Amino acid sequence: MFKKIEIIPIYLNINIDKKAKLLNILLESIKNNNQIIKNGDIIVIAQKIISKNEGRSVNLNNIIPSSRSIELGRKINKDPRIVELILQESRKIIRVFENIIITETHHGFICANAGIDQSNVSKSKNRVLLLPRDPDKSADTIRKEIYEKTRKNIAILITDTFGRPFRMGQTNIAIGIAGINALKNYKGKPDMFGKIMKVTEIAIVDEIAGAAELVMGKTEGIPIAIVRNVNYSPCNSSIKKIIREENKDIFR
Repeated sequence: MFKKIEIIPIYLNINIDKKAKLLNILLESIKNNNQIIKNGDIIVIAQKIISKNEGRSVNLNNIIPSSRSIELGRKINKDPRIVELILQESRKIIRVFENIIITETHHGFICANAGIDQSNVSKSKNRVLLLPRDPDKSADTIRKEIYEKTRKNIAILITDTFGRPFRMGQTNIAIGIAGINALKNYKGKPDMFGKIMKVTEIAIVDEIAGAAELVMGKTEGIPIAIVRNVNYSPCNSSIKKIIREENKDIFR
């Protein structure tokens, strides 16, 4: 029998910066929202507060664009300083459109503008936020610290919103994980009619990230959610497990 899945929003009234003690703030915020951490919980954390805490905020006034960035910025009507950061954060450019550069980041993510964000970053128009350098490591550090403080075995997802081929709009996906298998594998198992499934693998971490986004939003000051009663496989996995290899990527 399936348990009812709960998605619990955790409001945060503190602006996270590099000096903030993120773990203490996270635990205090959970307590202030009249919640506790339970074994098996999945704590979903918006990438922005991780990046801010890890000092990934950049002042564009300190960026000197290269001639390549200036030329590309002029061609697609984009600030050449941001173009410079996009190139620095990327392995390769996949596509170029008006004001958008689709790249493969150093993590292996295919996304717009290397995941560089200007919304919900700062009052200054010259502040942008880069993705964490190693989101899996960030997630694992938080998971271990929470266990040390609470003795609860949980999973951590760090999430961001990405666009998708052939679909309008963005959806929340996992960009860093700890304590959870990225995929739920049904290969070799019979379906409802006894047929053996051969290819079915569910990106469970992305499904959880999308569900959590329903209570997190972009303007509500809720960068954290607890997802409870999900049937998942706890293990030391990596988000790289669900990044499709280029030679198997039919969209490129």
